[in-house]
Amino acid sequence: MKLNSLLLSLPLLFSGSSSLTAGDLPLHLLQLPDGMQVSVVAEVPNARQMALAQDGTLFVGTRRDGRVFVLQDKDQNGHYEQRTALAQGLNLPSGVAIRGNDLYVAEVNRIWRYPNLIPYQGQSVEPELYFDQLPDKSAHGWKYLSVGPDQALYFGIGAPCNICRSNDQRFASLVRLGTDKQLSIFAQGVRNSVGLAWHPNSNQLWFTDNGRDWLGDNLPSCELNVVTRPGQHFGYPFVHADNLPDPEFGAQAQGPYQTPAYLLGAHKAPLGLTFYTPATQATARLPGLNQNSLLIAEHGSWNRSQKTGYQVVRVDVNGSEAVSYQPFITGWLQGETAWGRPNDLVVDPRGHLLISDDQAGVIYRIKPLPDQPK
Repeated sequence: MKLNSLLLSLPLLFSGSSSLTAGDLPLHLLQLPDGMQVSVVAEVPNARQMALAQDGTLFVGTRRDGRVFVLQDKDQNGHYEQRTALAQGLNLPSGVAIRGNDLYVAEVNRIWRYPNLIPYQGQSVEPELYFDQLPDKSAHGWKYLSVGPDQALYFGIGAPCNICRSNDQRFASLVRLGTDKQLSIFAQGVRNSVGLAWHPNSNQLWFTDNGRDWLGDNLPSCELNVVTRPGQHFGYPFVHADNLPDPEFGAQAQGPYQTPAYLLGAHKAPLGLTFYTPATQATARLPGLNQNSLLIAEHGSWNRSQKTGYQVVRVDVNGSEAVSYQPFITGWLQGETAWGRPNDLVVDPRGHLLISDDQAGVIYRIKPLPDQPK
């Protein structure tokens, strides 16, 4: 099919993308950096956050699908031939994380623990209710779980609205759930973060934050932020982006507020992010990337007159500063039609990059072309 014909057919092809198979996806439309290639290595409906175990097992959360999946590469050929539903019927179980041999799964108002699930050999494990003292509001209520350097669980509790001020201080925050199961606020004024990443050297927490809606196409910008000390306030609902006062709550601002490390652009919906830190023995590193290369999945706009996002971007950092921003993978958006929406990113021990796509319902693998230096 010629490119022009394919573009004309995209709205028809992808209006019901959940019914498509991996073979239907136009991977040739994806634009990657020189020396890299892309393939689909698994089909996972509504794939959201991923957690990769040391034994190679990949756990994938979902949102509206309500299931958590286990993927295994039995033949070690780079494709996940076996997919199993570990849990189903859950309430927006987007967040998954591994600590030790245990898997943690976050619903809107509670977190489950699957003890001794790893190494995974198909065993049946009864989940334990780990923590259930979380708000039950579904608006921005899905979680992105991260295990910190202190082994605590970190995640965002999004604002239960587009723009509002709640008496419950847990809303619009990043929280820390310690190994003693004590919940504390780690950062405030965070509207809706669905992506956390720890710098491998500084141990500082970097996170994405989705800006509010209905201030027009270009305001306010979504944010990339870094927590340089616990307890910082990032402005919501009083100010957005680079100290833009909110029309309703700006007069109540008391500041000062932490300014973003980088303004990503309005309505791009930045979600998962990761520093490029493959294992030291990795034999297939992606060319040009290092531990200061922060890769971000921009899920894409839903309420803008011209769509934006729908890409993976690269931000290079120096200490607590973001020093550059550039597209890394583009092509999911063709004109005003998107055939995929990148969601989360994981670097595997070989140096490959895994990307989840909740619209196309697949996991991609990005790896070097065969003739690249190892």
